[in-house]
Amino acid sequence: MAPDDRHDIRALSEPVVHCPGVPRVDAPLIDAPLIDAMSVDVEDYFQVEALKQAVPRDAWDTMPSRVTANTDRLIDLFAEFGVHATFFTLGWVAERHPDLVRRIVAGGHELASHGLEHTRVDRQTPETFRADLRASRAILEDAGGVAVRGYRAATFSIGPANEWAFDVLDEEGYAYSSSVYPVLHDLYGAPKASRTPFRPRGGRLLEIPLTTVQRFGRNLPCAGGGYFRLLPYAVSAANMRRVHRRDGFPCIFYMHPWEIDPGQPRVPGLSAKSRLRHYLNLGRMEFRLRRLLADFAWGRMDDVFLGGRGSV
Repeated sequence: MAPDDRHDIRALSEPVVHCPGVPRVDAPLIDAPLIDAMSVDVEDYFQVEALKQAVPRDAWDTMPSRVTANTDRLIDLFAEFGVHATFFTLGWVAERHPDLVRRIVAGGHELASHGLEHTRVDRQTPETFRADLRASRAILEDAGGVAVRGYRAATFSIGPANEWAFDVLDEEGYAYSSSVYPVLHDLYGAPKASRTPFRPRGGRLLEIPLTTVQRFGRNLPCAGGGYFRLLPYAVSAANMRRVHRRDGFPCIFYMHPWEIDPGQPRVPGLSAKSRLRHYLNLGRMEFRLRRLLADFAWGRMDDVFLGGRGSV
């Protein structure tokens, strides 16, 4: 590997940094269980990429909102299991529901940014992306009264074609991003990216990729979301344990508040694929999530990967 390639998202296959409190991949495993990172992408059911054609941006304010009730259910569920999580929150949601942001912070959870209006980064210019970062962060910090250090791109939309986004995040003072998914997918993915945290382009920013498991010579999704609803729980749990055992590294789990809401309104005009992606097994999600919270140890992104809330 050439010296200049070690920070290239397309070339990385091994971590180039060691996160405090996280064993190196080549370190012997210890008996104590790893602490995995629980995260929630706080957006309403009508703001997802799969519903974009049926619910355009200018229709959002006309849709019945369910994000506060669903997020409150997650806050209560995490409290029941003694779990602290990271809530990657849309500025659009925070601006309309600042009390929800305050409840997230009061629960001991990390407040992080999911952008302003769920606009994919690969559909922005560096200038519009910077403006989006600044606007969303200002709204979140004003509502929550805490510093926002983490970011997750809408639809994991940072990849080989827009690595400039890492520079902008670094320049704007973010400590970490969790925006790269090293899988092949029709909506996102950077299958040649590192599977473990790295500092892109020689900067200070730490990119923490979504978890994948290696099977059949490929990176397969192992980070929650729709795959957690699609696969039997036993398969998801086995994949996470395989990452622990083979890689010696914590997993990231992500979900959305609308995924525990089987009673949400059905949006008409969706393709069969979009209906499947969005509505599959919503009624089973809370039961599976309860098992997951009981079967694994969980923490916030900053505590798991940055070695503490005051560390960088």
